[in-house]
Amino acid sequence: MPPLRSPSRAQCLLGAMVLWLSPPVKCDCSLFPVIAHGSGQDMSSFFSFTTVVKYECDEGYILVGEPKISCRNSHWSASAPQCRALCAKPQIAHGHLSVEKRQYVERENVTVQCDPGYDMVGPQTISCSENRTWDPEVPSCEWEVHTGCEPVAAGRMLMQCLPDPQDVKLALELYRLALEIKALGRREPLGGDS
Repeated sequence: MPPLRSPSRAQCLLGAMVLWLSPPVKCDCSLFPVIAHGSGQDMSSFFSFTTVVKYECDEGYILVGEPKISCRNSHWSASAPQCRALCAKPQIAHGHLSVEKRQYVERENVTVQCDPGYDMVGPQTISCSENRTWDPEVPSCEWEVHTGCEPVAAGRMLMQCLPDPQDVKLALELYRLALEIKALGRREPLGGDS
């Protein structure tokens, strides 16, 4: 019986190309998409006409998208997933984040807010980058020095300069002690010369 002449067709079977008609056509399911910071593993069964790939990410990265995709007749069921970086929660003394979590995903933005009485030094918004660091660099919250607070000379000014009542109490006690020591230094020693 003479071979049939019709448009060329190809079919993937058992990981090899089986040509039913000529000329040969490449099977697109044999090579699955490669992803950055992760890898894919062919999970296809031996007798299946469908290629199934399962993806996993390297340590420090999280999978975004479908963990398994399949291909049949040269068509993938979905795009390959992505492995996105994870950034650790930044530690900011005297400040907090707009969204508090243990880890943040690549491209996620957070806003830093300083506690009352503290000024921000650096950018207010930071983003988790692909190399698992914050970009730009994490800002700091530094104590805001009010005008007139640099040389605190009287206890009544302390309330304006110190944010915590316990700090005010301690400063007042130290100020009182300093005055007593100063007063003692002015007194003449007891039991002078006879």
